[in-house]
Amino acid sequence: MEYTNREYPAFAACGLNCGLCPRYYTAGSSRCPGCAGQGFSDVHPPCGVLSCCQRKELEYCFECEEFPCKRYDSVDQTDSFITHKNQLRDLKKAKQIGIEVYQAELNAKISLLNGMLQNYDDGRRKSFYYLTVNMLDLQDTAAVVDQIASTTQPGQPVTEKAKIAADLFEKMATQRDISLKLRK
Repeated sequence: MEYTNREYPAFAACGLNCGLCPRYYTAGSSRCPGCAGQGFSDVHPPCGVLSCCQRKELEYCFECEEFPCKRYDSVDQTDSFITHKNQLRDLKKAKQIGIEVYQAELNAKISLLNGMLQNYDDGRRKSFYYLTVNMLDLQDTAAVVDQIASTTQPGQPVTEKAKIAADLFEKMATQRDISLKLRK
């Protein structure tokens, strides 16, 4: 099915934060442009949720009078490249605070993620960073990134910086009772 391109593909119609998914940043043929982004149909299988939204001329499921429908009954039970744990919660949050405010928060998280990948990726923790930024709220993520910056030194090996970053994120996740593991 061909989909109409969405204005903001970094936040999916179904509530996934595509802008925090590794496939959104992958170079090459497996790169996903986000939900109904340019070329989405070329790299993504048909999506029942997106098809439903576009049939009803909605950008997000939360705009539907049936939200949350049966499609969300067990949505948070498994993960793929991106966690589904907060999918329903994030849709409800976007509905409550407004899509523009939610997009601003997601853009801030994307910016933090890009900084983490640039400064603290030792080649082994990339997936961990994607998951972490997706699971923790913006304030906690920003606080940990600030703590990492103040704890690490210029010229320090990236492997040491990555270890510090992982330890600090794990500590914050433990405080919030959040598991930083994908469920396959």
